[in-house]
Amino acid sequence: MKSFTRRSCNNRRIALLYAVGVILVLFSAILGLMLGSARIELRELIGAITGADRDGTAARIFLYVRLPRVAASLLCGAALAVSGAVIQGVLANKLASPSIIGVNSGAGLAVTLCAAFGIYGGWQLSLFSFAGALCAVLLVSVGARKWGASRSTVILMGVALNSLLGAISDTVITFDTDAGVMSNDFKIGDFSFVTYSRLAPAALIILITLILLFTLSNELEVLTLGDENAKGLGLDAGRMRVLFLIFAALLASSAVSLAGLISFVGLIVPHAVRRLARGAGRHLMPLCALIGAGFVTLCDTVARTVFSPYELPVGIIMALLGAPFFVFILIKGKGGHSRDKT
Repeated sequence: MKSFTRRSCNNRRIALLYAVGVILVLFSAILGLMLGSARIELRELIGAITGADRDGTAARIFLYVRLPRVAASLLCGAALAVSGAVIQGVLANKLASPSIIGVNSGAGLAVTLCAAFGIYGGWQLSLFSFAGALCAVLLVSVGARKWGASRSTVILMGVALNSLLGAISDTVITFDTDAGVMSNDFKIGDFSFVTYSRLAPAALIILITLILLFTLSNELEVLTLGDENAKGLGLDAGRMRVLFLIFAALLASSAVSLAGLISFVGLIVPHAVRRLARGAGRHLMPLCALIGAGFVTLCDTVARTVFSPYELPVGIIMALLGAPFFVFILIKGKGGHSRDKT
């Protein structure tokens, strides 16, 4: 009876979180479409969406400025949050995230190299970003398994890799100053320069990867139980771990190719969802996608309205929120040593 009651309460909690996530996405998207240096009234927004006012100034701002920006922030938020949830599950480390273990830096270095060779968007940028992110995540994960690194050591490996990749990127910029213009925008993290040509390939990759990951929710839950338990349940743990890391790298690199290095989303959102939806299981990734999308879009709206008509890059807002959150988790978990057995 107690087990049934507990399960019923947990189901209600998860249903409530889904409702909150959907409301957050809708609320943040509407605010993002309306607010900015030029405010769009609700009736103007409805007219632009329905096509009743196609030639007005508000309609042009909506179509060519606000819509691609809000779509990009929704997609990047979902991608980074789910990527963080996957990486934390695969590495069994609640402190892991795309920005902390070098995934974002690997994609950022690839973007810098692309800029140096005159590639500024499209499929090539997304492809090279994925290659850089995948190399970074494989370096950390393979190194951790080969040397038997602890959970806290994995984080330190990621920090070292971030520094190394950042140094290489700075070296490229030193010899090619033109590449530094695009690279600096990516380092800060911003949605100001999103266009449909840049949005299309990244959006397609993110949406397909999210759908594939949602179908593998049960496998990720089994994988978090440990290799022995996973093998006992008939799951090829090694192969699935590599597959999940590839998907995580795809999501993070697509987000980086679209908006730059937006930090800590993959740390804050999965941690918050796990705390709020205890035993989320197969619901973890969809909940992270919803809340991550709404969270990043809301932060971007705040970043471009608080100091209007000036805009603050959303990457700065995320760093201001994420750094104290990371320290809080680190202190609360005693640096990861309390359960540091892997």
